[in-house]
Amino acid sequence: MNLPKQGLAGLKENWRKDLFSGFVVSLIALPLGLGLAMASGAPPIAGIITAVVGSIFITIFGGSFITITGPGNGLAVATIAAVELLGQGNMNQGWMFTMAAIVMSGVIIFLLGILRFGSLSDFFPPVAVEGMLGAIGLIIMARQLHIMLGFKPSADNTIEYLSQVPDTVSWLFEEGSFFVAFIGIVSLVIMAGYSQIRSKIFHLVPAPMWIVVLSIALSYGLQFSGMQGLIPNEMSIIIPEDLFGQYQPPDFSLIATSNFWVAVITLTLIASIETLLSIKGIERLDFFKRKANSNKDLRAHGLATAASGFLGGLNVVTVIARSSVNANNGAKTRFSNLFHGLILAVIILFLPNLVSRIPLPALAAILVYTGYKLISPKNIIQLSKMGWETFTIYALTFIITLVNGIIPGILSGIFITLLLQLITTRRAGLILRNIFRPNTLLYTEDDGTFVLSVQKYANFLNFARMRVKMDSIPKGSQIIVDFTLCEFIDNSVMENLTIYNEIHQRKGGGVEIIGLDNLQASSDHPFAPWVPIVGNNPKKDKVLSKRQKSMRIYAQELNMNFYTPANTTTNSLQNFNYFKTKSLDNFRNEILGTIGRAHFKMLDLDYHVGEFIAQESLHVTLITLDFDFDIPDFVMHEEGFLDRLVSVAGFTDISFKKHTDFTKRFYLKGPQPAKVKRFFKDELIMFFESNKPYNIEAKNGRILIFGKERLASLSEIKLMVSFAIRLAELTQVLFKQKVDAWT
Repeated sequence: MNLPKQGLAGLKENWRKDLFSGFVVSLIALPLGLGLAMASGAPPIAGIITAVVGSIFITIFGGSFITITGPGNGLAVATIAAVELLGQGNMNQGWMFTMAAIVMSGVIIFLLGILRFGSLSDFFPPVAVEGMLGAIGLIIMARQLHIMLGFKPSADNTIEYLSQVPDTVSWLFEEGSFFVAFIGIVSLVIMAGYSQIRSKIFHLVPAPMWIVVLSIALSYGLQFSGMQGLIPNEMSIIIPEDLFGQYQPPDFSLIATSNFWVAVITLTLIASIETLLSIKGIERLDFFKRKANSNKDLRAHGLATAASGFLGGLNVVTVIARSSVNANNGAKTRFSNLFHGLILAVIILFLPNLVSRIPLPALAAILVYTGYKLISPKNIIQLSKMGWETFTIYALTFIITLVNGIIPGILSGIFITLLLQLITTRRAGLILRNIFRPNTLLYTEDDGTFVLSVQKYANFLNFARMRVKMDSIPKGSQIIVDFTLCEFIDNSVMENLTIYNEIHQRKGGGVEIIGLDNLQASSDHPFAPWVPIVGNNPKKDKVLSKRQKSMRIYAQELNMNFYTPANTTTNSLQNFNYFKTKSLDNFRNEILGTIGRAHFKMLDLDYHVGEFIAQESLHVTLITLDFDFDIPDFVMHEEGFLDRLVSVAGFTDISFKKHTDFTKRFYLKGPQPAKVKRFFKDELIMFFESNKPYNIEAKNGRILIFGKERLASLSEIKLMVSFAIRLAELTQVLFKQKVDAWT
């Protein structure tokens, strides 16, 4: 799946989809923009100015992809309050003062972007954002369902809108228009059933376009038949005649007063938070799961708001409802936002009569369907599979957003998420002590693999640090995220890492996760949080990590057995010199089998060096091969500068005159060099030369093989196992050829 191109190349590639999506959004934005402007105490044209100016600035300077900008619902109350506060009863003069406040609000929002306040969006837990989106979906449905049935109710909140649904249905049967309701219901059926129709010809025209075309055709048909009265005026888009009144510039004469700055700060806080929430929400609706540059977007919103205020518009914000319509209609790039703004301008200037023929119930049906898609029952089912904690966060955020609004909803979601994590992990002290401490280390190994080691815990509060590190890695890289030193990982981290894996896989790389084996997942959902195991022993029904599941499948492919926890005890390695100075703690995963006459074991080992405050915990994936014949003791690994220095100091590095490359590449020593040289026949030397170098030690007829001092990823395990199997087979072949005279 290739990402859409950006810039002019993206416009050339995707202009058809973006143009259509922008057109559909513009039809919905037109009545909303006019209505929101009037609700804000501003001239109706202010809503259109806001959308047009916002679309231009955000397209050119923004950092998001398929968001739609314009006047926001949440700002209507704050704006009219500013008009009344600053005008002191004179609404016209109050609007001029408020325009100046909007300009200053834009300046402050731009500065917030410069100061990187957009990064605050990283602290919104994904599940809480899902709850917020679900609530917004129900809010949209609750408000638009009445209009779809031909009725405009008066209510103060969503609960009242929902409670009035039976009244609207009763009204429809008593004195409403079944014809108008029929238009809305048929439009909803078209939206819902479009994907079920298998006609290629029908699918040449998208569902919303069918609704628009049929609505306009119906309007002309009613006019020609003299029955245009079947659609009341209040159920049509009404564009005021005096839309372009005389322009009045902003009035900055109150800039030194406290009331002016109260208005500025109020508008700034609501606009910036609503924008960041909407950007985060639309990221989740983007088919390509692209990450917006929220700081860049905040700067663009600041510039757009300042320009909008000068021209007579409102604060420019990213709006979820219109952005959702944009996403649902296949928008690919930010040019869909530009098209939406330009089409709005064309409609207002040249096509007001044509657009006024589209009944509001038809447009309301599109929004009702959009609201349903935001709620997404399938998504709720998936969230419930993550565990009761995740579903609790979703449900409470949903309810609070529904009752109190977007900002209280998401703030409550953040608090609830943190509270449940403190309770369920039983690591409150760990989390609270390390909230502001760096907990990630990124390094590159010799083979070019990037390893991101995460300590303590990883959740929505500190994922921003991981995100900075992940964003610094070139696309298409091989990345290993090591959680071995972590005691808790929440669902937001698991979900984000899955998205990063998809991004890197598109260019041939990928992200592998290791180190979850000492934790317990709340369910087998891939995004489920991983919490500490309660007690000394894991549950019998412990959910295996993806790595463990893959190891089990791989063991079956090898006709071997997989065990977790391991059956082998740590004292089985005590004879190897490598572990003489190390304290072995426990084995976690084990693959057991036989290769001819050799016994094969692959193990994940936890061990430590030092004690007390100097103790360092380490982990390694290793393989042992047990033979039923003697092998000389030796140690071999890739030679480095220190090894050459040690050789100079008197430790003998066994050399081979016929194999100078092998001698230069590997450091090899043993207590009986002559026996070691007889064991290393030409075939064995060529085998080591042609394979990835590993650390190898032979002791008392056993061979120990390991790579790096960390757990191996699945791809690394497969390489190491393949190496061990071929080494075991070759060693046994050499033994059968009776080249064991060295014993």
